Amino acid sequence: MKQFQVPVFYRSSLISAIKAKRKAADKLKKDFTPTRLDLGELKIYLARHFGFCYGVENAIEIAYRCVDENPGKRIFLLSEMIHNPQVNENLQSHGIRFLQDSYGKTLIPFEELTPADVVIIPAFGTTVAIEEKLTTLGISPHRYNTTCPFVEKVWNRGEQLADKGYSLVIHGKPRHEETRATFSRAALHAPSVIVNDMAETMQLAEFMTGKQPAEAFYDVFAGKYSEGFDVGKDLQYIGVINQTTQLATDTQAIADYLKGIVEGHLGETDAEGKKRFADTRDTLCYATNDNQTAVREMLQTKADLAIVVGGYNSSNTSHLVELCEHYLPTYYITGPESFDAASVVHFDWRNKKELTTTNWLPVAKPLQILLTSGASCPDALVQQVMEKLIGLVPDAIALESVQEQFV
Repeated sequence: MKQFQVPVFYRSSLISAIKAKRKAADKLKKDFTPTRLDLGELKIYLARHFGFCYGVENAIEIAYRCVDENPGKRIFLLSEMIHNPQVNENLQSHGIRFLQDSYGKTLIPFEELTPADVVIIPAFGTTVAIEEKLTTLGISPHRYNTTCPFVEKVWNRGEQLADKGYSLVIHGKPRHEETRATFSRAALHAPSVIVNDMAETMQLAEFMTGKQPAEAFYDVFAGKYSEGFDVGKDLQYIGVINQTTQLATDTQAIADYLKGIVEGHLGETDAEGKKRFADTRDTLCYATNDNQTAVREMLQTKADLAIVVGGYNSSNTSHLVELCEHYLPTYYITGPESFDAASVVHFDWRNKKELTTTNWLPVAKPLQILLTSGASCPDALVQQVMEKLIGLVPDAIALESVQEQFV
């Protein structure tokens, strides 16, 4: 796999050594057991896979290259490069300004741009309409396009299904940048509708089977269907694509459910033998799959708590938290500044609010902690979290004591 030029301050020598050793011993990625760091009275279990993925490193490399190649020019990002506050703050410190927030709200009007300006497309991609707007302004949307290749793979898959006459059901969070971009591309080629979860999928099924009147669809799914969507005919042949950072099990469950509904209602094939439900391959990216599988395996280890590091608006990170919290106390933090011995500031991803919990560190000896991070979180932050934990546990030993095992 390609090696990217990412600023060294995002790296961790220890974690790089751990990942390199695990990769050398397990090139086919069959071993998802966590890495155990024995720090005396503190035992840390690092997930087999975590941190920067291919798409994130690609985006960061392009962004910093853009800065180097355009001295003195105004440089803008459409929105956050990735969902990590530290990375976005670093980019802003280099003079990059955001045109929109994560939900598409305007921060700087496009009318203020000139052909001399540079605009970076974030890793989530963008809509066709925004690409066209930039082109009209004389700004290339392709020169510094950091769209993740795995997101583009979903777009291509959607176009393939559309060419075969299938409508597209997109499993994603409707307000997420990636979902908006994917919906924009899908709607160019086929009737499309977004479902956020299984509850909305079951609502969609009510319209597919006629249990709910067709006219009600347009209120229930307002803002989530393509122009001209016809409930009567556009749900007879369907395929499922998704936001790449969703839970793999959720996407599969939605696809299986819709397959059963459409085939149960209309039959597996039509009179000419065309399948009602397209044979879709799972379109989650490799990193999302690997990170989720690694967390599931890590959860087989007995521990006192779990810590997940990442940006609060990171979809893939929130799903790692979701997996962990079914089994043990889990804290979703942004970095080492989030906690001390007395309390931890963490994120309730379901209710979208920050919480403060006191007396959060058990007095168990040894203290055993599961640790992972989202795909947009720098390894340097994870190491800083470990170092902070060591300082809070009496008689814990320094990280340097275990580094030689991996170098």
